[in-house]
Amino acid sequence: MTGNEVAPTRRTGARNREDPAPALSRGMITLFAVACGVAVANVYFSQPLLVTMGHDLAMSPALVGSVVTLTHVGYGLGLFFLVPLGDVADRRRLVVAQSLLLVVALAVVATAGTAAILLAGMAATGLLAVVTQTLVAFAASLAPPAARGRVVGAVTSGVVIGILLARTASGLLADLAGWRSVYLASATLTALLALVLHRVLPRHPGTPPATLGYGRLLRSTVTLFARERLLRLRALFGLLVFAAFSTLWSSVALPLSEAPYFLSHSAIGALGLIGVAGALAATVAGRLNDRGLSRRTTGLALALLTASWLPLAFLRSSPAALVAGVILLDLAVQAVHVTNQTLIHALHPDAGSRLIGGYMVFYSIGSATGAVAATSLYAAAGWGAVCALGAAFSCLGLALWAFTRHGTEDPAAAAASRGEAGEPAPDGR
Repeated sequence: MTGNEVAPTRRTGARNREDPAPALSRGMITLFAVACGVAVANVYFSQPLLVTMGHDLAMSPALVGSVVTLTHVGYGLGLFFLVPLGDVADRRRLVVAQSLLLVVALAVVATAGTAAILLAGMAATGLLAVVTQTLVAFAASLAPPAARGRVVGAVTSGVVIGILLARTASGLLADLAGWRSVYLASATLTALLALVLHRVLPRHPGTPPATLGYGRLLRSTVTLFARERLLRLRALFGLLVFAAFSTLWSSVALPLSEAPYFLSHSAIGALGLIGVAGALAATVAGRLNDRGLSRRTTGLALALLTASWLPLAFLRSSPAALVAGVILLDLAVQAVHVTNQTLIHALHPDAGSRLIGGYMVFYSIGSATGAVAATSLYAAAGWGAVCALGAAFSCLGLALWAFTRHGTEDPAAAAASRGEAGEPAPDGR
C-alpha cells in the first residue's frame, strides 16, 4: 500500500477480539498496581539523592543535574520505542523480560564506581521503567469494557502513589544505609515482582500478536495520532495537567525549606503522603467513566485543578491551605489521567500499548515543561509566580475542555461515525 493508506492488522491463531476478556480478581488488580508503582518509582528515586551522589562520585553540579535529565530522556524513549511492543508480543513475557533487565540497570546504578557508569545506568533505568505503561495497557486489555475505567483507575492509583512516595522512601532509606541501598532494595523488590508476575499473569497476550514489523509498528503510532481526534485531544489534556502537576511537585520543596517552615528533606518528602489521598480517588474517576460520564468528570476535574492553586498560593501563611491545595490538585490530575487512558484504550483495544505509549509521551513533555519553568520562575519571581504558572496550565486545560465539549468522546460512536466500527488499528503501512 502507498501514500496515506492504512490496512487492518492481520492476526493469526489468536483469541478473537470479541472474545470475553478473562476476569480480573481484586488481587490481580492490586498486583498490577503494586508492580506499576515500584517500576515508576525508579524514575524519581534520585531526586533527593543528587547531592550525595555527586559527592560520592566527585561529579560537578552540571553533571549531577544530568542524572535526572538522562533518566527522563530514557523514559521518553522507552515510551515510544518499547511500549508499542505490547501490541505484537506476549505481554506476559514482555513484562517479565523488561522487569529483569530493569533489575540489571538498577544493579549497575547501585554499584557504579564512576560518573559515566552511573549516568548510563540511570538512562537504562528510565528506558526500562516504561514497563509501567506496558502493565497499564495489559490490565486495560484484560478488563471487561464495562469495568475498564475502574481497573485503569485502580492501576493508575498505584502509578501515582509510586511517584509520590518515591522521594520519601529514597530519602529515608538513604539516611539509614546510604544512597546505593535505595537501588539495591529496588532491584531486589523488582526481581521478586518479576517472579510473581511470571507465575500469575495470563499466559496468552492481552491482545493477540500481529504480523507487524517493528518499523511499521512505530509508524502506526504516528498514524493513530493523525487519524484519531480524540487521541490528540486527550494527549493535550495530559500534557497540560501534568505540566501543572510538575509545576507544584518540582518546586514546592523550595519555599518549604525557607522561612517560616525550614523543613528537612525527609519532612518535605512526607508531603507526598498527603498527595496519596488524591491519588486514591483515581478509582472513583474510573467508575464514573464506566457510567459514561467522562466529559463531566474531565470538566469537574479541570475546574478543581484550577481552583487548587488558590489555597496553594497561601502556602507561606497557612499549612492547612497547602494540604487542601495538594489534595485537590492530585485528585484532579488523576481523574483526568484515568479518564484519558480509559477513553483512548477503547478507540482501538488491539493497539492499546501504542495508544497509551504515545499518550504518555505528551505526559513526559508536560512534566518536563512544568519542572523547568517552575524552578526557573521561582528563582526569578518567587512562589506567587509559580502558582500563576500552574493556574495558567490549568486554565488552558479548562478552556480546551470548554471549547471542545460538544465533540464526541465516545470511541464507539466516533468509530461508527467514520463507518469503521470494529475496524482493527492501522498498521502504518
